[in-house]
Amino acid sequence: MPANKHQVYLLASPDPDVLRTVEPVLQALGATVQVVMSANSALEVLTGSCPPAVAVLDTTLPGMEPGQLLAAARTSSNGRDFPIVLISDTVTQEWADRLIEGIIDDVILRDAGPDYWRLRLDLVLRAQRMGNELESLREASAVHAQIDHLTGVFNREAMLSMLFRETDRVQRLKSSLCLILFDVDDFGHWNERLGVEACDELLCKVVERTNRILRSYDVLGRPGKDEFLLLLPGCTTVNAVMLAERLRLDVFSTPFRAGGESIRLSACFGVATSMGRSPVVVLREAEQALQWAKESGPESIEYFGDSERPAHAPVTYLSPSSGDELLAW
Repeated sequence: MPANKHQVYLLASPDPDVLRTVEPVLQALGATVQVVMSANSALEVLTGSCPPAVAVLDTTLPGMEPGQLLAAARTSSNGRDFPIVLISDTVTQEWADRLIEGIIDDVILRDAGPDYWRLRLDLVLRAQRMGNELESLREASAVHAQIDHLTGVFNREAMLSMLFRETDRVQRLKSSLCLILFDVDDFGHWNERLGVEACDELLCKVVERTNRILRSYDVLGRPGKDEFLLLLPGCTTVNAVMLAERLRLDVFSTPFRAGGESIRLSACFGVATSMGRSPVVVLREAEQALQWAKESGPESIEYFGDSERPAHAPVTYLSPSSGDELLAW
């Protein structure tokens, strides 16, 4: 596969015969070939701001031992994400070990002809592309594992991980962090009335409306079926309660359209503040505040404080036998 013409392939060798053989092969790949004849010049290219796409290094480069050059290139701040091919008179045990360790990608004998060079470089480049594709798949898989597949927000495991990370930040910076845990009221009722597909659509629309009013660094997740968690870095308790009020109005006051019906949803909200304490403790406090809100009735907001909450009388929510007139309150 031809290289991008803007890519640079480094060819570092003092041997005229090597240059005559290898340079045309590299040029045929479609990239710009940069030729240097000393180890110091090669090191400048390898550790520069724009490292080469491929580096072909002669073990006879003057000015530095090959092992030193490789070590210096590997420990540079830019790291190494390009293949390195060595030109050597023999394949020594040292170079075999470097191949196994992944420090170099191939060793080609000095007297190899152009056809052999084309074959080996093609194999090296193919291996690099496959490695890049595999790394991309790994990254995509890692991201995919953190996402709730229905709504596209973070799942419970990802939210717990972020909560621990944000708690560490709170402890270091002495900053604030609040949680809002909210649960859609009577969602079991709507599941029975409208069906799973329509209710899945409702949950996605709840997420869509919620995201519209969040800051860029707030984090929204779905730890349960009809339950959502907000991590609010730098947010005080007062502001978190105000945000819960805004969620109640901006997200839930306007009816949703789902399954061909106009649906007026509501939610209860539990608010807790971190103060750098254990994430498990703070999450339990948010869950307790949410439970208090549910006991108070639909659309309630409760904050977990020091005082105990009085017992509430049982609250009546919707039931499967509720009339059609309740589709739009």
